[in-house]
Order: sequence, then C-alpha cells, then structure tokens
Amino acid sequence: MGQEILERFPVRLEIPIAWGEMDAFQHVNNLVYLRWFESARMAYFEACDYVAIKDEEGVGPILRDSRIRYRIPLTFPGNVISATRVTRIEQDRFVMEHIVYSVEHQAVAAEGEAVVVCVNYKAGGKAEIPERYRQFMLNNEPMTPELFD
Repeated sequence: MGQEILERFPVRLEIPIAWGEMDAFQHVNNLVYLRWFESARMAYFEACDYVAIKDEEGVGPILRDSRIRYRIPLTFPGNVISATRVTRIEQDRFVMEHIVYSVEHQAVAAEGEAVVVCVNYKAGGKAEIPERYRQFMLNNEPMTPELFD
C-alpha cells in the first residue's frame, strides 16, 4: 500500500519522529501514535473553524472513543504523515478514520478510529453537529450512503 492511500484523507500532517518518542524497546512508544492521531484530528477541527463555532454557539467536539491497530514499529530518525477523514455522520456525533503513514517504509504504520460527540459546553450535554461542521464534512469527504446514519 503506497502513498496513494493518503489521497483519501482531506487532512494530512507530516511530522518528524523525535528521539524522545522512542521507548526502552528502541521503537516509538505506542502512546505517540495516539498523539499523532490527535494532531490530525485537531487540524481537521481547525479547518472546520471549531473555535469560532464553540465561541458563538457553545458547541464543540469531544472525543468519546478511540481505538488503534499498530501495523509496523517505527524508529528515529524518520517522518510520518498523520491523516484523518470522517467516515460516518450521525445527528450528534461522527466517526473519524486515522492513519499514521511511514514515509521511510512507504506503508501505513498504524490505523484507528475515533468517535467524536458534539457537546454544548454552555448548557452541558450532547448537542447536534453544528451546521458549519456538517457542511465542511460534506464538502470535503466522499459522498457515500454509508456516511450518513
């Protein structure tokens, strides 16, 4: 699986592997992959203008669930591309697919999924996905029936 897999993802960040991310077993610590997922997820939210929406409507995203599958170990030095996309949209939540792609190995090093729920931070509790989030997702993701609940 080459770099063409990255074309499926509207948000991609190239990140250098830092020496301090290595663990006692001489590979990148498992937790670091989740941070790379988080970095791509936050870049996606920034592209949706989530700060302005949260300030105006009091509604913003919060991570509900996350899973990861490690495929190959990574080591310093190196570079990865952390990429994300939305694969499903429901009324108050959406599912994001994440990958960490190794530039050196030209392969996916880890893949995962996150369930993100929208929360009304002013009133407390779940909220519907703000229309501006939804429009960003619809404009930047493939239009397939399985994208919707």
